[in-house]
Amino acid sequence: MASPAEPIVRLEGVRHVYGPHGGKGVEALRGVSLAFYAGEHVAIIGPNGSGKSTLAKHLNALLLPTEGDVWVKGWNTRDPRHWRDVRSTVGMVFQNPDAQLVATVVEEDVAFGPENLGVPRDELRARVDWALDVVDMQAYRFRPPHLLSGGQKQRVAIAGVIAMRPQVLVLDEATAMLDPLGRRDVLRTVEHLNREAGMTIVAITHFMEEAALADRVVVMHAGQVVLDGPPREVFRQRERLQAWGLDVPHVTELAARLHALDPAFPPDVLSIEELVETACQVWAGQEKAL
Repeated sequence: MASPAEPIVRLEGVRHVYGPHGGKGVEALRGVSLAFYAGEHVAIIGPNGSGKSTLAKHLNALLLPTEGDVWVKGWNTRDPRHWRDVRSTVGMVFQNPDAQLVATVVEEDVAFGPENLGVPRDELRARVDWALDVVDMQAYRFRPPHLLSGGQKQRVAIAGVIAMRPQVLVLDEATAMLDPLGRRDVLRTVEHLNREAGMTIVAITHFMEEAALADRVVVMHAGQVVLDGPPREVFRQRERLQAWGLDVPHVTELAARLHALDPAFPPDVLSIEELVETACQVWAGQEKAL
């Protein structure tokens, strides 16, 4: 992961108020300042009502700040002259794929976005082929979207966004409605886009195991950023997370319990593979010492 000096997306003191509500506005974001860099994979977590989805919609001008500014490659999202540039740079995939599918055939749905950007016919065909390859949906290109599984629909929705060649892909709870197999397939696609294609990923999620796969985890609570750092550092703070109504990955919880029984066992393990490897190293070393 490379992080150049200039962020691709930058929020400065962003406040957002929905309203009026009972005569008063509802403050969803309270002075949020964040930066996202090219090639990063960032997970944003937080309890319901913490402002995660509101923040996500600010990244490509679906919402505008009540106060503060959002900059995308130097364009201020407040300037309507640059909304097309902003939305070409930052693509969004939402929780319900049915809400994003607009055509009766998969390849037509994938072509819809770039076609509306005025992409020439030959390039349009190449983009559709590339996007379907990336999400592993070539075999379904002539299928009606409504006949696909939830995971397949979400991969088609991702294909439609990446066919517009954004530099940033924002996933707003994109796996929340999927079964474990569909979630796995979407995560594999996202990992490929980040690691192989160099696309910046910003994933809003309530699955801690998904957040653990990111380079960086941002924790939100009551409309503010309360933690921001590598997954291992963030999930090491179990008590703070639990106070905010959040869990840690199941494997991290298990590692913490093993640490309580044996202080030689590290409490900040993030994956099953790491857990197994750590157990072999720690306990094999103890057996040799005996």
